Amino acid sequence: MECQWLQKLHTFGLLNNSFRPTEEIQVLRTYLRQRENLVAASSTSIQHMQKTLTQMNVQLANVISDISGVTGMAILRAIIAGERNPERLATLKHNRVRASREEIARSLEGNWREELLFVLEQSLELYDLYVRKIAVCDQRIERHLKMMASKREPGQQSDPAALPAAKQQPHFSLKDQLCRITGVDLTRVAGLQVQTVQTIISEIGVDMSRWKTEKQFASWLGLCPDNRISGGKVLKSGTRQVVNRAATALRLASWSLIRSQSALGANFRRLRSKLGAPKAITAMAHKLARLIYRMLKFGTEYVDKGMAAYESRYRQQQMKRLAKQAASLNLQLLPVPEVTG
Repeated sequence: MECQWLQKLHTFGLLNNSFRPTEEIQVLRTYLRQRENLVAASSTSIQHMQKTLTQMNVQLANVISDISGVTGMAILRAIIAGERNPERLATLKHNRVRASREEIARSLEGNWREELLFVLEQSLELYDLYVRKIAVCDQRIERHLKMMASKREPGQQSDPAALPAAKQQPHFSLKDQLCRITGVDLTRVAGLQVQTVQTIISEIGVDMSRWKTEKQFASWLGLCPDNRISGGKVLKSGTRQVVNRAATALRLASWSLIRSQSALGANFRRLRSKLGAPKAITAMAHKLARLIYRMLKFGTEYVDKGMAAYESRYRQQQMKRLAKQAASLNLQLLPVPEVTG
């Protein structure tokens, strides 16, 4: 009965079209989601290695922040190869590690139990396997991105200074490929890193004509208020419960603005002090979504005016509001000279 009812509604044109990205975006999304699964699996292997070291009373994590780095991997491979001397293992320290060799040697004094060494060896082998699979996945992603149509003019390059140094970053220039297929550099927007832009593009595509306005785009992401009103009274306020990877990425990008010295960072901190962190994150994610919509639809680059420009504009707005209130009360505002020293 429900299928017949839906068929009848569709016949009369009463059902709205659901969003489905283009075929090439679906392929890209599949590759990227697989890469996320591989990265998560490799992180789990690192956690298993860390747990095994702790069970052997090897406190390497106390002197090295990341055991999957150059020094950590060198020490782990030497342990698997049969080396047990802490002084010799400490000689594998990289020059960028702040801890001294003596500190590393003291952290490597543990009980080398055979069953735990077996678990450590298998976890390391799984980690190496996932790293190789991630590299193969990156090759597929690079090949597919190069096959997608370009919206950039010949000779137009992205800003290399904005390239992030993420550990799980692909080995090819992902930012250049994303700028080529979108026609704009979304990473110029504060808070939007290359990995965030990659997730957003793989979920929404580059064609913004699927949404008539930026308000509809933000509503589809679940970043707009969904107030339940009955009889002119608001019964419940809040956003719709939407499971969307792009919306999640935008919320994470909003929280990264907490220490940003940009106009968006100043705006987010002001919203956070006024509304609280949860509502401020949603509000800033809504603003980022509208910026992305305009950039992708009209092909305009984003220009950050800076935190000082935002503060100056906010102060002017406050002055206009106070002057309007004073005029309604037949009062006049008089500026107070600043006291120096």
